[in-house]
Amino acid sequence: MELILKDFLNITRDSVLSVCESLLYLFCPPTCRCCGRMIPQRTDMLCRACWEGLQTCISGDYCPSCGRDASRYAIINNRCAACQEDIINFEGIVRAGAYHDSLRDMILQFKFYEATEYKGLLCDMLNSVLKTGSFTEEIDYFVPVPLHWLRRLDRGYNQSMLLCEGIDTDKAEINTDLVRIRNTQRQWNLSRSKRKKNVEGAFAVRKGHDFSGKTVCLVDDITTSHATLNECAATLKQAGAKNVYAAVLTVAAGRLD
Repeated sequence: MELILKDFLNITRDSVLSVCESLLYLFCPPTCRCCGRMIPQRTDMLCRACWEGLQTCISGDYCPSCGRDASRYAIINNRCAACQEDIINFEGIVRAGAYHDSLRDMILQFKFYEATEYKGLLCDMLNSVLKTGSFTEEIDYFVPVPLHWLRRLDRGYNQSMLLCEGIDTDKAEINTDLVRIRNTQRQWNLSRSKRKKNVEGAFAVRKGHDFSGKTVCLVDDITTSHATLNECAATLKQAGAKNVYAAVLTVAAGRLD
C-alpha cells in the first residue's frame, strides 16, 4: 500500500510539473539571448542560427602578438603585417574569437547590459583557447584588467574579474594588486592616439606588493588598439614582472558598436 501511495504521489508531482512547464512556455516562451528568437528549451540559451554564428567566430587564425585576424603564413618574426611597427608591451596574446556576429553581441551584452549568465559559456571559450597558448604553463598570476572604483560601482561588476573567476588552473592564482587609479574616459569612441594618452598613468600596483620574477597573464573581454593592455603590461613590468601575456575574448579592429 505504501509503495502504491509513493507511485501515486510521484505521478501527481510529475503531472503538476508538466502543467506548470507548459503554462510557463505558453505565457513566457524561452527566447535566444542574442537575437530574441524563440527556442525549444530555456537551457539552450541561444538559437541554432546564433550557435552557428558563434562557431564561425571562434574559427580562423590570428596573430600571436596582437590577436588580429591573420593567416599563419603571413606571420613574420611572430608578427603580422598590421603590427610589425607597433609597440607591444606584452609578450603574446590568445583570443577566443573574432569580433563579429554572435560573439560580438554576447560580449557587448555581458559587458554593458548585465548579461552575466553568459559567464559560463564565455569562460569555457577562454579556457579552450588558453590550452592552445604556448605560455599557459608559465603563468603565475591571472590579473583582470581593473575598473576604476566609480565605474565598478556604476556597472556593479568587473567583467574581466568574472572571466578570471571562470579560468581553470591548478597552478596560477588570480591577483588583484593591479588597480586603476584614474577614472579614464571610455576608450571605444576615441582615436588610436587618444586611447594611448587616455590611459597613460592610469594604473598602479598596490603599495607593498610586487610581481618580481613572475609571469603574468592579463585578462580582458575586448581589446582594440591594445592601449589598455600595453599600459597595464608596462605597469606590471615596472613592478618586477618577468613576462606579461594577455588572454581576451576578442580583438576588435576598430570602434565598438
